[in-house]
Amino acid sequence: MKRIDRVYQYVKEQTAHLDEEHLNEVSGITTAEVADFFRIQRSNASKDLNNLVREGLIDKLDGRPVRYVCKTVFQHKPLSKYVESYREIESPVIKPKKAEFLNSEDIFKRVVGAYSSMKNSTEQAKAAILYPPKGLNSLIIGPTGSGKTFFAHTMFQFAKQNKVIDDKKEMIVFNCADYASNPELLMSHLFGHVKGAFTGADQEKEGLISLANDSFLFLDEIHRLPPEGQEMVFYFMDNGTFAKLGETQKNNHSSVRIICATTEDPSSSLLNTFVRRIPITIQLPNFKDRTAKEKIDLVKIMMTMEAKRIQRKIVLSEDVVKALIGSVSYGNVGQLKSNVQLVTAQSFLNHMDQDEIHITIEELNESIKEGLITLAHDRQAIADLTPLLTPQMIISPNEPLDMFEEDSYELPYNLYEIIGDKAAVLKEDGLTQDAINHFISTDINVHLKSFYRNHGFTFDTENKLTEIIDQRIINTTRKIYDYAKEALNYDFQTNFLYAMGFHISSFLNRLQNKSETFSQDNENIKNMVAHYPEEMAVATVFKKMIEEDYQVEVPESEVHYLTVLLVSLKENKEDGRIGIVVAAHGNSTASSMVQVVTQLLKVDNLRAVDMPLEMKPKEAFEKIVEEVVSVDEGSGVMLLVDMGSLGTFSEEIKMETGIEVKVVDMVTTSIVLEAARKSSLLDTSLDDLYDSLAHFHGYTMIKSTQLPKRKELSSKEEAIIAICASGKGTAQRMKELIDHYLISHLQTKIKVFPISIVELNQEISNIQNNYQIIASTGIKDPKIGVPFISMDTLFSDQGSRVLESVLTDNYEETPTNITMENAQSICYDYIKESFTFINPDKLLQPLWEFSSEICHLEMLQADAVFYINLCMHTAGAIERELRNDLLTATEKELTSMKESLVYQRILPAFDILNNTLQISFSDSEVYFIYQIIENEKEKA
Repeated sequence: MKRIDRVYQYVKEQTAHLDEEHLNEVSGITTAEVADFFRIQRSNASKDLNNLVREGLIDKLDGRPVRYVCKTVFQHKPLSKYVESYREIESPVIKPKKAEFLNSEDIFKRVVGAYSSMKNSTEQAKAAILYPPKGLNSLIIGPTGSGKTFFAHTMFQFAKQNKVIDDKKEMIVFNCADYASNPELLMSHLFGHVKGAFTGADQEKEGLISLANDSFLFLDEIHRLPPEGQEMVFYFMDNGTFAKLGETQKNNHSSVRIICATTEDPSSSLLNTFVRRIPITIQLPNFKDRTAKEKIDLVKIMMTMEAKRIQRKIVLSEDVVKALIGSVSYGNVGQLKSNVQLVTAQSFLNHMDQDEIHITIEELNESIKEGLITLAHDRQAIADLTPLLTPQMIISPNEPLDMFEEDSYELPYNLYEIIGDKAAVLKEDGLTQDAINHFISTDINVHLKSFYRNHGFTFDTENKLTEIIDQRIINTTRKIYDYAKEALNYDFQTNFLYAMGFHISSFLNRLQNKSETFSQDNENIKNMVAHYPEEMAVATVFKKMIEEDYQVEVPESEVHYLTVLLVSLKENKEDGRIGIVVAAHGNSTASSMVQVVTQLLKVDNLRAVDMPLEMKPKEAFEKIVEEVVSVDEGSGVMLLVDMGSLGTFSEEIKMETGIEVKVVDMVTTSIVLEAARKSSLLDTSLDDLYDSLAHFHGYTMIKSTQLPKRKELSSKEEAIIAICASGKGTAQRMKELIDHYLISHLQTKIKVFPISIVELNQEISNIQNNYQIIASTGIKDPKIGVPFISMDTLFSDQGSRVLESVLTDNYEETPTNITMENAQSICYDYIKESFTFINPDKLLQPLWEFSSEICHLEMLQADAVFYINLCMHTAGAIERELRNDLLTATEKELTSMKESLVYQRILPAFDILNNTLQISFSDSEVYFIYQIIENEKEKA
């Protein structure tokens, strides 16, 4: 029995005896009670409970904490005053939610702007539904996030309301993008297949066309349907008949009205023959084309939804409303919803103990604050909005809504419960409120960005910049940035493009407005820039670039302003040394190491924190913070610790002090000596020092050029070992690749052993009994005195050359300088060549985001080689899940993993991947992915 089924059984047993008349504030089961009973994380309990609510099996009661009861409590009054009703449409693909309407006279009234900016769209939709005998096929066109899916569901409800279709029917939803790269599987889903139609077709299956008989089929992202698919669909539109995959005759019948949706231009993305068969095309507007009243109404509706979720009154200042409206650029209504959820979640975190949530402009993050600036540049938009706004927008959780619908942009979990649970846990651990806010704010951003990225949004500042500044100016600004970075050889603040772009845009506007004159040079500015001759020389080149790009004459005074801007955008770095703090358990462990190094090098930028075993973590943290502040000279602090657990302090210290901190664990006297030596060099940055120490193995390490020659090692048969998490999958692929290289390129045969990282030492020992190991490759260097070839090198076009250098005793270790772009290319090729069922075009981005989330959760450096290791193995795990050919781990190994804090921390990353791919990983597969992460943490 699955966990969610056990949760349902538990709620049912605990609450089925209740009746509505005798409910009180302590009736029902809470998330915490479920988590405690099953010994699972609260976030997982919350997820299961909310899924059961959406499936219509249980209901949730208003109030805090939220309580859940068996559905039978409300079987006579499903719209009880106690309940938020979440009824769900049963669909084999997607389960859209039904709406509850306060006004059933015209369902389209729930669509904001239905009789304003969307009046024509509404009339077309009604005509398509009511056209005799059963309506017309239609195509909805609109940009990402404009509400196409919501509009399609409204059309379907309108058809029900007007008895065009039976009230018991439901609309079938299918996203064509899900199988765009596999036409055979796509056709099977749409039209069904007969037994034996393809490998794995063990029995006949009905398609969505059959399931949608006498109802509606919504085909989202129709432009992703391949030409042959479009042809089959338009043949069905014409004749009402179709053939299942594997049939030769079109003898199947179905009566279906089709609603399609696309973000693309139909004339360029769809077959003309297909478009001609759709008589009604409905265009939905961009957010910026909506009226001012509609924009405000959308903010109100979305805020009301959030107020109902947290059961608190929400008060927004006028500037917050403006910032939210101005923050919408490329994502339309969907982006507004994302921003509303982000703002509310962060404010809820800040005011968790208060009865009302007051959101002010100071609480917004920078990207949403910039919405206020964006709006200020649009005088007409401001003029339209201002008369409609009040100093405060007050949202009550009890305000009626014309509808309540959980659409495709609804989060699949209760974000506010997660915030509350995490805050409670962190508070118990002794963290300050500021540290708690920082951690949870980061989580909120990651969760929301990951979720909305899966719905077609990208959070790209340059995309947003194009909404404010002309693309031509952005191009000039990027050229200026590249030149300045190379000429001055220093780092700029992240807002360089914005600041410089705005400045150039403003300058050109003033230049175009001939009524404005340019002021003469200010003496103070002239005196100031005289101290920055290098920056002024670069600004002079900027002047020439602007003149060439826009064919204008730039006055000399502008060079001085550009110089001032250039200096102010330089990343602020002091000239002081990097500070070093050594923290180690024991009464004098850290002090001893610091004393030795201080005497040898005569330096004073070291501090020691001794931590007796009885010292509490909170006290240790406070002592480390004190020393970090003491030793900081403006260039950051290197924290050297003896246990990896202390490595989690870096972000907390930065939040507490504002000082940049890097952590290296497994400290030794040699590492302290190396850190002190390099930190005394003024041109060493904190990142450079960290990278240097991460690859430092003492002063007596064997250099790659000093490795013994093969002939000096042994007379045994030669072997190469390929290491991956499981000893299968990726390691097997490495073995195949090496065998191919050796035989086809080098005309030699050497035994290749794929082995598991879990049993690394034992397996190597067994191999060495009978073979001479001449090289290793994979996810970990076993450090056995032979060349180690990293996976990225092996899978690159250099693999054959490196293997040849090993066999000819010419191997020299070279540092890995692979870029993330190259890493993605390596993973793409690997997935494409190695697997049958998975598609790299669709899978690579979710895998990359999964790896990024793991790095974030475990505070790992974003290392390209780690991304390759994790992506390749996880791709193999997905293929094995699809083939039901899973790796196995022992009960002891699984128990050990589940008791690990690392395992608990990385679970949210798996949840995101599961939701994106609609796949669930077995515990054994998770175990081997967990091993890769543990290995990376050991290296760090």
